[in-house]
Amino acid sequence: MALLEVRDLKVYFPVYGGIFRRIVDRIKAVDGVNLTIEPGHTYGLVGESGSGKTTTGRAIIGLNPITSGQILFQGEDIGWGMRGHQSRFRKDIQMIFQDPYSSLNPKKRILDIVSEPLRNFEKLTPAEEKRRVQELLAQVGLSSETIYKYPHEFSGGQRQRIGIARAIALKPKLIIADEPVSSLDVSVQAQVLNFMQDIQKELHLTYLFISHDLGIIRHMCDHIGIMYRGRYVEQGTTREIFENPQHIYTKRLLAAIPDLDPSQRGKRQRQRQLIYQEYDKEFSQYFDHDGLAYALRPLSDTHSAAIPGRGQG
Repeated sequence: MALLEVRDLKVYFPVYGGIFRRIVDRIKAVDGVNLTIEPGHTYGLVGESGSGKTTTGRAIIGLNPITSGQILFQGEDIGWGMRGHQSRFRKDIQMIFQDPYSSLNPKKRILDIVSEPLRNFEKLTPAEEKRRVQELLAQVGLSSETIYKYPHEFSGGQRQRIGIARAIALKPKLIIADEPVSSLDVSVQAQVLNFMQDIQKELHLTYLFISHDLGIIRHMCDHIGIMYRGRYVEQGTTREIFENPQHIYTKRLLAAIPDLDPSQRGKRQRQRQLIYQEYDKEFSQYFDHDGLAYALRPLSDTHSAAIPGRGQG
């Protein structure tokens, strides 16, 4: 059984106008997303800013209300609108946020930050709580002596490790990682990513990994979904997406990945120019008159793409 299954998820935000502030339109931030994540796997959600990837993650964990659709966790509808149902699954689904500094209260000690979920769900004595926080910090590679420090006393990479310690405090089954390394230096990014893979194996975690960086997604993920303006344009295994992309938008994203081999940069640049030209020329064939992707069409058991069919384009 899949750990997480999202069916036809839609998240619309109202647009108000006029003197009486009536709803005049709706922004379709997420418009019919489907995804499935098996236990122990990492699913990558990719897209440019405004694609709806972060809204999807926030809707799954209950931070954004959903307009319609289903979110099934271990086969059961989470039903974020029901408070009692919500608390049942809050322990099992946690989130790592993009900015490790803004997500940590600067006025609180690390002891209080990491112990917050423990205080919400577990009744521990102060001594037990302190010991548990020290164990969590050791698990993410930080000294137990840091519990009385404040977030500003740590580097960006260390702050993100504190955020990870807080996320794993309740031993969740699923972690939604929203651009977890985008604000970090490149050298620190690699350390945090490798560390996340290590604790995934150690704790048998499942990740929904949200990023705009396809290089990071390739390193971390088993399956990938490519989003554009709230819809999927392509979905498949990492190998299918990178070796056999079918949608013109996917090809454009892949072409933008820099080549680290100096001898290949000229060739890569020419290929990139050709794909950009193809994108401009064939855009109207891959998107409808509103600039939105068509429905996904299955290409194999694991690969689907919103490529034009008969009567489209």
